[in-house]
Amino acid sequence: MINLAQKDVKYTLGKFLVTAMGVGMLLGIVLIMIGVYRGMMVDAEVLLDDIKADLWVVQEDTLGPFAEASRIHEDFRDTLRVIDGIQAAEALTFQNIQLPKKPKPVRAVVVGYDPFGSILPINQKRMVAGHWLNKDHYQIVVTDKTGFTLGDRIHLVRNDYTVVGVTHGTVSSGGDPLVYVSLKDAQDLQFSYTNNRIRSDRARGFRDTDAFMVNTIVGKIKPGYDVNAVAKEIRRFKHKSVYTAEEQKTILTKNLVERASKQIGMFTAILIAVSTIIIALIIYTMTLEKMKEISIMKLIGIPNSMIIKMIAQETLLLGFLAFVFGNIFSHLIYSKFPKRVVLLLPDAWILFIIVIIASILASLVGIRKVIKADPAAAIGG
Repeated sequence: MINLAQKDVKYTLGKFLVTAMGVGMLLGIVLIMIGVYRGMMVDAEVLLDDIKADLWVVQEDTLGPFAEASRIHEDFRDTLRVIDGIQAAEALTFQNIQLPKKPKPVRAVVVGYDPFGSILPINQKRMVAGHWLNKDHYQIVVTDKTGFTLGDRIHLVRNDYTVVGVTHGTVSSGGDPLVYVSLKDAQDLQFSYTNNRIRSDRARGFRDTDAFMVNTIVGKIKPGYDVNAVAKEIRRFKHKSVYTAEEQKTILTKNLVERASKQIGMFTAILIAVSTIIIALIIYTMTLEKMKEISIMKLIGIPNSMIIKMIAQETLLLGFLAFVFGNIFSHLIYSKFPKRVVLLLPDAWILFIIVIIASILASLVGIRKVIKADPAAAIGG
């Protein structure tokens, strides 16, 4: 039996492939958008997974330290350590900063921690060069994304910091590179003021208490203790907001990623709708171009069902090829994006199903035109 779709596509192969590639680029962008969302979810959990804390203690009535600002006294670390069920506790600070670098500064998040503490906010597997901090002052560990290398000196506020280690894949919940300094240096960067400000505050009778503040105290629970029960006791008696690791992860994904995910979802839906409309227009145009041939086929007795099958097959083939080209396109460019893009096979399969459904809907435009075609138009026309 003659396959009309095969004959027609072979006749217009170049045009058909170019059209599929164009639609494929749109579908490739759809995959990239989904990958950006997946990357945001991964980035949001990198620091949490590296720290591996069971509890996050922050300023009362805040969603700190990531979703909201939080300040808590550093010495609460010692209070937390003596609470029943607590195995270890350490203070951490987080601060957005611009690292001076030519031709333009590098935006990063500075993590301050005690180099000699029992909880380190880093994963040894991420180290690609050098070592972690081993001094209280003027050392910095950077991620390779910043462009700095071992031995570089970075001037921050009043002091120079020497790069002693380089990591890979360390990013903040917002996708910015993470750098690490000692807790004392971090407090100096975040809470210290200029000399003029200090003199002015002292003249007003203000004390420099901010130097002993941190953003959060993280803790690990002893084996056999219930993390939720310990958190409840701290909230009850110490007047602090306390979040378990799972609660902190939920705060990050809901408060920092949810709004962005809605935007990405809207853009993705719009792109899929545009792709469907383009496929429909292409099929409609291709149908119009061969209306005389379709009328002749009707005149010689070829049934509508056979012609409709041709239109449907061409539309599905166009959608399938566009999906293939879209996958190729997305895998060629995803690594060029400044933020993490995660392409997952299940997402591609879901998009494939959507493309097939959209192609079927798009074919109805051409099919409607075929059904209305007048066989008499083949005579003389």
